[in-house]
Amino acid sequence: MLKCLIIDDEELARALLKTYINKLDYIDIVGSFENPIDAMESFKDESIDVVFLDIQMPELKGTDFAKIIPSSTQIIFTTAYSEYALEGFELNALDYLLKPITFDRFLVAINKIKKNITFTDIEETITIKSGYDLHKIKYSDILYIESDSEYVVFNTINKKIMSYQTLKSLNETLPNSSFMRVHRSFIVNKHKVTALKGKDLFLSETKIPVSSSYYELVKEQLF
Repeated sequence: MLKCLIIDDEELARALLKTYINKLDYIDIVGSFENPIDAMESFKDESIDVVFLDIQMPELKGTDFAKIIPSSTQIIFTTAYSEYALEGFELNALDYLLKPITFDRFLVAINKIKKNITFTDIEETITIKSGYDLHKIKYSDILYIESDSEYVVFNTINKKIMSYQTLKSLNETLPNSSFMRVHRSFIVNKHKVTALKGKDLFLSETKIPVSSSYYELVKEQLF
């Protein structure tokens, strides 16, 4: 179970993040704080995996607080001011969420956490939003992902799931150890690839085209 903190001086912002996090069964909220100074005690008693951290706060800025917490804790900055983005990324923040935070954008950040933290007590999964539904899918069940206009289609061993997001954003969040982009319209599960014939990859009987720009990388990494 991932352990997280929420630190934000706005009550509504804290409440929104709590609502989003409570939709997921692999993240536990250790504490929610209005003041970052009050959150320091949590690091003495717990190993915190991630902090959702507001930047502009009265007593101590989030960027200053980020410099004094354990380096093993991932940081996702949350702020209403886009001008703080550069400062946040200079501190090696995992992600930067601009308020008002949508659930779709929140999930992108969550999937980055799962890519960057080694899980010991849960199976690696991705949470996919499709319409009003949420699907938790094991990485090992995904065969390939295909771009379809403004959507992507997750082709799994059991079903297809369409989601409103881009292949580019997925390519940035899925673990490189398991997934690889092989075409502008396709990402494949490396572990499902069975053959390369000409410029086509095969996942058993399924044929996936490989573009020229990815061909040499595909041969190097998969064969």
